[in-house]
Amino acid sequence: MNFQLFLLNPYLCSVSKYLSIAKISEGFYKEKGSKFYAFAMPCKTEEEVKAFIQAKRKEHHQAVHVCSAFRLGSDKKLYRASDDGEPSNSAGPPILGQIQSFDVSNVLIAVVRYYGGTNLGVGGLITAYRTAAKEALENAEIIECEEEVVWELQFSYTDLPKVMKSLKAYPCTIMTQELAENGNVTVSIPMSQERLMSELKEFKINP
Repeated sequence: MNFQLFLLNPYLCSVSKYLSIAKISEGFYKEKGSKFYAFAMPCKTEEEVKAFIQAKRKEHHQAVHVCSAFRLGSDKKLYRASDDGEPSNSAGPPILGQIQSFDVSNVLIAVVRYYGGTNLGVGGLITAYRTAAKEALENAEIIECEEEVVWELQFSYTDLPKVMKSLKAYPCTIMTQELAENGNVTVSIPMSQERLMSELKEFKINP
């Protein structure tokens, strides 16, 4: 499910601020031969979360577990944690706990575990996943962000220059784009960018 915020009248809403991370960062922990590689990633949708985890599974195909947690949205209400086969609550919740401790959102942390031949026990696993996740966030660049709206735009080829000029002139993030005979663009727009939304409103097709 896409986590997207749609507002019928964004101009009447106050702008919310929250903390996130600027780019992917990493952490590492080793205990009794087991290695835990943590990857913290900025993200805005569950699709991004799933794609990143799948990529890490493919990249680390010999790893025994890829445990994870994420939190999305400026309101921080959408979050999930996965133990990925580890004992219940020994991996995902400790990772999520670090996201909450650093008070960041729109963040995923995936921790890849390579088994070292010795069982760590639930307490050992909690320490390992928590420590690796903590180091990934300690190594991250924490930034202040503002709430955004996700707009889907549809326009004719003749309107392409106008749309792209607006998107390049203001702070925003193009999430997907298809530019053929007709253009389709999904863009994430900071709530403060009222002028940009005004320029694009004729091309907006989502509610």
